Amino acid sequence: MSSAQMEDQSQNQSVKCTEIGGSERDSENNMSSSTSRFDYYDPISPWALDIGGSLIKLVYFSREDNSLENYLGKSVAAENTGVLNGCTTHPVLNGQLHFAKFETTKINECLDFIESKQILGSCGRHQEVSGGKTLTIKATGGGAYKFANLFKEKFGVRLDKEDEMDCLVAGANFLLKAVPHEAFTYLDNRKEFVQIDPNDLFPYLLVNIGSGVSMIKVDGDGQFQRVSGTSIGGGTFWGLGRLLTKCQSFDELLELSHRGNNRVIDMLVGDIYGGLDYSKVSKIGLSATAIASSFGKAISDKKELQDYKPEDIARSLLRLISNNIGQIAYLNALLHGLKRIIFGGFFIRGHEYTMDTISVAVQFWSKGEAKAMFLRHEGFLGALGAFKSYEKHGFGGLMVDHLAEQTPIVSPRPHPNQKVNGPFTEELADNESIDCSVLSVETLKLT
Repeated sequence: MSSAQMEDQSQNQSVKCTEIGGSERDSENNMSSSTSRFDYYDPISPWALDIGGSLIKLVYFSREDNSLENYLGKSVAAENTGVLNGCTTHPVLNGQLHFAKFETTKINECLDFIESKQILGSCGRHQEVSGGKTLTIKATGGGAYKFANLFKEKFGVRLDKEDEMDCLVAGANFLLKAVPHEAFTYLDNRKEFVQIDPNDLFPYLLVNIGSGVSMIKVDGDGQFQRVSGTSIGGGTFWGLGRLLTKCQSFDELLELSHRGNNRVIDMLVGDIYGGLDYSKVSKIGLSATAIASSFGKAISDKKELQDYKPEDIARSLLRLISNNIGQIAYLNALLHGLKRIIFGGFFIRGHEYTMDTISVAVQFWSKGEAKAMFLRHEGFLGALGAFKSYEKHGFGGLMVDHLAEQTPIVSPRPHPNQKVNGPFTEELADNESIDCSVLSVETLKLT
């Protein structure tokens, strides 16, 4: 994954702001005394975390080499950005958003990565300038609470915790509205990119597949409701897969499943009806290859665990969980009258068999009326939403979100009918950097 190296810079710059109903002030000269405690949100190199039960997702901004030199010289009028924070102008930093993931059980790898990439930016210098200022980083997920002290001890930063559902929806809305060729469908070994009109985005069902699964009806920016979910998700696949196959990582298990044959373990309709489609003997219309019972053949085969190939077990397990999620997702979409179903979360990882299974389940139960849609940056919705929450403090707004015509995000544009014949070796570019601009205003928050 590409990343731009952070470079040293002075943090003594001040930004002229105008408070609503007040006079112009210098934010740096109007700080309270050093005895007051402030949280400092870094305007130059912001980053955010989504620390889940299984994975840590990191989103961080790196500026272009010459972007800092134009920091005060290249500004955008506040009325042109849609960001209302009392400031008259927003300095613009051009650069890229980068994405990285780590297993939560190996959190030290995440800490080492942050340190090696100098993502901390100005953390140490702020502490030297004033002992009363603490660099504060946006974070979401249960780990933002669980590992708060670890980040404080390691880097001296405070994790400012954002609501997980708020972040998921904000991240998804940003990607769907701002990033070209972000959403796509995948069925019958064919990927087709879908360009969604931002004015016709809502409502939709967001299915976030993490350790567990949350299903969220999204009606607009900041308007959503968690309508359902299931405990059978990515954590189930990883946990059962580890016990049954001895795989040591999610990626290893996913790759193993690609080599397997679920028909060795799953009981099919044809196994029950002597190879016939159920449509031959019933009006229901199930094909002979439809799964009647996941892992069902293990009952009659009278084999032990060691008699089955690990890859066949992994394949059957992946099929079971993906089918279940696809079916529950469609039933919730049907219940709430939603035609658009968007799947996110790090369970999918651009894996063609997973996407095809989910898509087939949605197509089957909807009788072809609904389609499953996937996202290229599917695993980083929460981290992106946490990053965007910096906007509440007057900076960190992704400029493309407000000025799409002036500074659109530039993303690779694969062929709309790109055909994929195997597992995605690059996780469908879900960790691919995004060119963007950040509206940056130095802000202090009294706590």
